[in-house]
Amino acid sequence: MDKNILMNTVARLLESPKGILAIDESTNTCNSRFEKLGLEQTEEKRREYRELLVTAPGVEQYISGYILFDETIRQSTREGKSFTSIIEEKGLHIGIKADTGLSDLPGHPGEKITLGIDGLPERLKQYKNMGAVFTKWRAVYTIGENTPSEACVMENARNLAEYALLCQMIGLVPIVEPEVLTDGEHTIERCYDVTARNLDAIFSELQAKEVFIPGVILKTSMVLPGQNSKLEIYEKEIARLTVKCLKEHTPEHIGGIVFLSGGMKDEDATRRLNNMHKMGPLPWPLTFSYGRAIQNPALHSWAENPADVSTAQKLLVEAAERNSRASVGKYE
Repeated sequence: MDKNILMNTVARLLESPKGILAIDESTNTCNSRFEKLGLEQTEEKRREYRELLVTAPGVEQYISGYILFDETIRQSTREGKSFTSIIEEKGLHIGIKADTGLSDLPGHPGEKITLGIDGLPERLKQYKNMGAVFTKWRAVYTIGENTPSEACVMENARNLAEYALLCQMIGLVPIVEPEVLTDGEHTIERCYDVTARNLDAIFSELQAKEVFIPGVILKTSMVLPGQNSKLEIYEKEIARLTVKCLKEHTPEHIGGIVFLSGGMKDEDATRRLNNMHKMGPLPWPLTFSYGRAIQNPALHSWAENPADVSTAQKLLVEAAERNSRASVGKYE
């Protein structure tokens, strides 16, 4: 494990005022979004859309790296130029989704475990040879009356730690992503408790595996009430509780923290990040690793007029710029 390489990669990824663009949607997820917008669900159509994202002029002013999917890291432009070479030419960093998706947790209806540990060392070596310098592994947790269970929390924590160690051993920075889903009727206080419990379990397992914490990036959900709770929460309360939870349950020496945008409206994701940076100094770099909150305007524009790529790319860059400003508390 070369700690200097890991720390240098983390520093470049979290260079202010930039964030990470997630375009690592699985084939099924991407196809589902295309279907809702009346687009063909084919590999070529996915390639066209991802070419739009990768080649967007000027996006490198606001983005430090792309998280890709296995299909995407192997794709090229219509002219035959690899996506990875374009990303590198822009001075950006190549990331890759390292897990292979979710499966039911045996004996725990409604709960999921993340797959992909089997064969992971070989996949990581292949991705590194293709230019990747960082990776991501996502675990999900549903809040219910009796969930997440202890089994779900601990099994996912162990897998995240095993994944992180395997990445660091070959010089790849791991992003650990424990996503607490917003589905449900739970209160913001219940979400706080679940998020805190997950973070405690994950960092306990990371430290037990002797993972190098300054070489880790945490990708987390914000502390939010359930989407069906119908509870009105002041925006500043979301920022306050999220920062409080992270300060109390995340090591100060972690490489940095980035947010996911799942379950939030685009504008809400931007504004909430901005509010956190208005609360005073933070002990770690804090920015975004949004997918939908940056892609949405571009995707909808392109779906309406696939021939007008430039307008879609302009909307993508504008969304990235808004979140870049929010990452330093300057979004209005």
